[in-house]
Amino acid sequence: MHSAIPHLIELQRVDHLMAAVRAEIETFPKRVRDADAKLNGARAAVLAAKEGLVNSQKERKKFELDVQQWKDRAKKYRDQSGAVKTNEAYKALQHEITNAEGEVAKAEDAQLEVMMTGEEAERRVKHAEANLKEDETAVAKERKEIESQQAEKKKQLESLLAERERALAPIPEDLRELYARIAKRHHGVGLAEARDGQCRGCGMRVLPHTLQELRRDPNEEIYRCESCGLILYTLEPIPLPDPAAGSGHAASSASNHS
Repeated sequence: MHSAIPHLIELQRVDHLMAAVRAEIETFPKRVRDADAKLNGARAAVLAAKEGLVNSQKERKKFELDVQQWKDRAKKYRDQSGAVKTNEAYKALQHEITNAEGEVAKAEDAQLEVMMTGEEAERRVKHAEANLKEDETAVAKERKEIESQQAEKKKQLESLLAERERALAPIPEDLRELYARIAKRHHGVGLAEARDGQCRGCGMRVLPHTLQELRRDPNEEIYRCESCGLILYTLEPIPLPDPAAGSGHAASSASNHS
C-alpha cells in the first residue's frame, strides 16, 4: 500500500468531520430566523388582540350613544304629549314614544352583547401578552444557546482546519490534487476500503491481483476502483505463508532429488 494512503485516510476523515460541522453551522441562521418568526408571531397576536379590543370599545361607545339618543327622543315625545290638543296628535306621539323605547331596548341589548365581547377581547389581550412574555424569555434563551453552540462549532472547525493541515503536509502534491478531484465528484469521498473482495464505495468486485498489491508493503503505486474510480486501500492483513504447504513442497522436492 502506498505510504501516503494512511495520511489520505486521515485527511478524508477530517474532511468528513469538517463537512458535518459546516453543515451544522449553516443551520444556525435559520434557527435564529425561526426563533424570531415565533416571536414576531406572538407580537402580531398581541397587536391583533389589542386591535380587536379597540374595535369593541368603539362599538360599545356607539351603542351607548344610540341608547342615550333614543332615550332623549322618547323623553322629548313624552314632554310634547302634555301639550297636544287633539287625540290624533296624542296617539301619534305615543306611537313615537313606544318606537323610541323599543329602539332603546334594542340598543341596550346590543350594548350588553358588545360589553361581553369586550370582556372576551380583554381576556385575549392578556392571554396574548402573557404568551408574548413567555416567548420573549424562551427565544432569548434559545438565541443564547444558538450563539454558544455556534461559537463552539466555529472553534471546532478551526481545530479541524489545523488538523487537516497536519494530515495534508506529508501527502505529495499530485496525490492531493488527485484526491481533491475524486472527492469533488463523489460528494467528499476520495478513498474506499477494499474489503472481502469488494470496493466499499460502490460494492463492485476488486481483482485479486489488485488486492494482493494493496496488501504489499512497501508499494508506491496508487490503485483505483475500476468501477467508481475511488482510490483503494485495504486494512486486511497480508496472508501469512502456510507452513504445511511449505513442508509439503519441501518433501516433494526432496523426493524428486532422490
